[in-house]
Amino acid sequence: MADTFALKKFSDLNLNDSFFDSLKTAYPGTNSTPSFTDWFLKKSKEDRTALVFQDDDGLGAFISLKQETESLPLQDSILSKKLRLKISTIKIADRFRGQRLGEGSIGLVLWQWQRLGVEEIYVTVFDQQELLISQLTRYGFIKVGYNPNGEGVYLRSRNNIDYSDPYKSFPFINPNFENAGYLCVEDNYHDTLFPYSELKNTLQTSVALNVRNGLSKIYVGAQFTPPPYKVGEPIFIYRKHTGSGVKKYKSCLTSFCIVTDVIAVKRNYQALMTFDALLERIGNKSVFNQRELYSRYSKNRHMFVIEMLYYGYFGEGHNVNMDWLDSNGHWGRSHGGIYPALIRLTPDAFKEILREGNIDVDNVIIN
Repeated sequence: MADTFALKKFSDLNLNDSFFDSLKTAYPGTNSTPSFTDWFLKKSKEDRTALVFQDDDGLGAFISLKQETESLPLQDSILSKKLRLKISTIKIADRFRGQRLGEGSIGLVLWQWQRLGVEEIYVTVFDQQELLISQLTRYGFIKVGYNPNGEGVYLRSRNNIDYSDPYKSFPFINPNFENAGYLCVEDNYHDTLFPYSELKNTLQTSVALNVRNGLSKIYVGAQFTPPPYKVGEPIFIYRKHTGSGVKKYKSCLTSFCIVTDVIAVKRNYQALMTFDALLERIGNKSVFNQRELYSRYSKNRHMFVIEMLYYGYFGEGHNVNMDWLDSNGHWGRSHGGIYPALIRLTPDAFKEILREGNIDVDNVIIN
């Protein structure tokens, strides 16, 4: 699929691509460290792979990861040997500045860190890379010092997770949550907002880059009863099948998010915020363009916005359908027939559903 991330061999990439020019300039090589060019050629001979984003205009992102057990030297101390995941290289093309590819890139890296079960992850960054540093710190990386080359060393540890902020704890869920819920999204909107949630035997169309690759998501709703979600709570994303076929088998949970805000926009036709304020708040995170948003803002009796962070997905063949939810007491009949978005799940129910979706709960919800 176009404009998506994929694993690519170093040897299949063109080192002479202008995308790599800034890395060659930043890392010309010294007596003790190789140049970026030498490093790249060495990895090519080793048949190494990198996580690469490409679109019709060429390379958009390049990420190289490495597991290591070396000590980590700083200018004033040394961090002891332990298994760490190093982000050897992370580069986002300048043409994506102001878009959300950087956020998506960091998300993919942190998912890989989680999957590997490694205690720490770190990256070295020069101070002038201010945009990257701001994204790293937003996602919980802490500056622990400078290395001998003058790069800042930014590190995250499983043993020191800041659960006060869903961004800083990503992708680990706060173990102290009290309730969880469902967010029901029609299939055509779902496949735009949640592109990593691949569905077996479902063709997903190409969608806007801004929405596809960010972790922070916006849902615009119009139901009569306000959503019951609280900030910091996990919610499952329910893909509502609108086509032909039996819905209880084709409608399913595909992924899970953490609520970061719930905003009332209109109530009984009364505007609680201006349209300009709504646009500013949503930014480029919605599936709707400005005209579609204005139409909904003008016509809907009720309107609310749910901001959330995309924490994980079940993956192809592991989505949990409505039939299983209903049969196991997690859907309408067992909750008095209320609308699914109003159901409040217990932590135990949330974990049971995660397990059904082939999620390693102990690697997602950790103390």
